[in-house]
Amino acid sequence: MTKAPVLILGARSDIGQAIARAFAAEGYPIQLAARNAETLEPVKADIELRQNVSVSLHEFDALATETHEGFVTALPDLPDIAVSVVGYMGEQAENERDLDAAARVIRSNFEGPASILAALANAFEERGGGTLVGVSSVAGDRGRATNYVYGSAKAGFTAFLSGLRNRLAKTGVHVVTVLPGFVATQMTADMDLPAKLTAAPDEVGAATLKAVKKGQNVIYVRRIWWLIMLIIRNIPEAIFKKLSI
Repeated sequence: MTKAPVLILGARSDIGQAIARAFAAEGYPIQLAARNAETLEPVKADIELRQNVSVSLHEFDALATETHEGFVTALPDLPDIAVSVVGYMGEQAENERDLDAAARVIRSNFEGPASILAALANAFEERGGGTLVGVSSVAGDRGRATNYVYGSAKAGFTAFLSGLRNRLAKTGVHVVTVLPGFVATQMTADMDLPAKLTAAPDEVGAATLKAVKKGQNVIYVRRIWWLIMLIIRNIPEAIFKKLSI
């Protein structure tokens, strides 16, 4: 039986491409969606060659929310699984000084991903099935001085995914929240990340595939992050506000 495609939103990212490869290895056709999608031709060709599945490219702008419903209806095949890996970290210091920069971070990590998944949710609900995956962040588990603009946007997205999962629970549509923790990508290349807490993109891809197959709700790609964030969430505020973490 021919499998329905998997849509990757934010396919330019290392994590997005790793997730695409994980599903392609299972025989799923892949739809890669990103701005300037034609530049993903080498990625398309590589996945097709290695995994012998069809790959299509789709122009998509997460911040152009007015186009999202049209994007979904224009897809040649409604995917069975859609994964949003859309995100942008920015620089906390810049976000504190430049409200436009902060707004871009918030829109990239919350408004845009929530908008496109909302459009897909309606289409999936009407069909009566499918899986939506949102890649959020442990940064959303508690606001911290070092990245609270990014973290607050991810917190909003995590809450959105939780509500969407609750809404769709009886419709045959499942929603998965993926919390990767540190990941070694181009976005984090200049950061000094602890090896034991840092996943490779392929690890995120494998964990996402597993979560979809098992129907999991919320996953921390490395289990240690569940414990770390449990501790951070439970530090009393009087103490927490004195820390720099």
